[in-house]
Amino acid sequence: MRNKLTPKKFFDAAITYLIILAVSFIFLFPILWLTLASFSKSGSIYSFDGFFPTEYSLASFQKLFTDTEMYNYPQWFKNTLFIAVMSSLIGTFLTILTAYCMSRFKFKSRKALMKGTLILGMFPSFMTMTAVYILMTQFNLINQHWGLILIYSAGAPMGYITQKGFFDTIPHTIDEAARMDGATNFQVFTKITLPLSAPMIVYTLLSQFVWPWSDFILPKLLLKQKDLYTVAVGLMNLGETEFARFAAGSIFIAVPTIILYFFLSKFLVNGMSAGAVKQ
Repeated sequence: MRNKLTPKKFFDAAITYLIILAVSFIFLFPILWLTLASFSKSGSIYSFDGFFPTEYSLASFQKLFTDTEMYNYPQWFKNTLFIAVMSSLIGTFLTILTAYCMSRFKFKSRKALMKGTLILGMFPSFMTMTAVYILMTQFNLINQHWGLILIYSAGAPMGYITQKGFFDTIPHTIDEAARMDGATNFQVFTKITLPLSAPMIVYTLLSQFVWPWSDFILPKLLLKQKDLYTVAVGLMNLGETEFARFAAGSIFIAVPTIILYFFLSKFLVNGMSAGAVKQ
């Protein structure tokens, strides 16, 4: 039997939907504005009629990939993709190993180490910028993409708490049964724990990819040559009359993240039961 729609329920539902619509508009309006701005024919924000351009054109996207003498967006995009992919792969590997060790093994000072990482995580990363710059200078890693990859990858295990919590939910009895059958710790990790952890691995990959993909502070600090810029640094160096190109580059940079999310999202659902059946 269907529940009767009372005036109170109707009023509550209407208020809920109105709030959702209002919040959605607040978040979607800047995206809509930036998208329309990327199609501005003049290319300058000063020619806008209020919020929106007066004339529209695809010239900004064309210039983005063809006019590369001063602003080489395709090269910046390749640089960013290389840094983000390598950082996500190495960072995910280190984070998963750290979380697994913290979850499955008991050793001296384990709790102290966990508390220390939590306390260090409370401090904003830009507080270390001076020390990072000096270290990168000493190691000759200024104007080196691998310097950025090293920093992103080395800092990734600091955020292992979420992954550890996931490993804690996997019953220890599965590990014990595998060891009784003669499996080593490495085999338990690779053949049992990792297949069960596919959702967390995918989450870690995505989070480790997005961080360097959109970061501005570190690349701006360490990359001085224009052909080594990432997209974030390159776009910030565009002239005031190139706002449409800036908007077009900002819109296009979201495409790889969206594609990666839709490609990997199925593993978030299917990974929980993978490898749980003992042969």
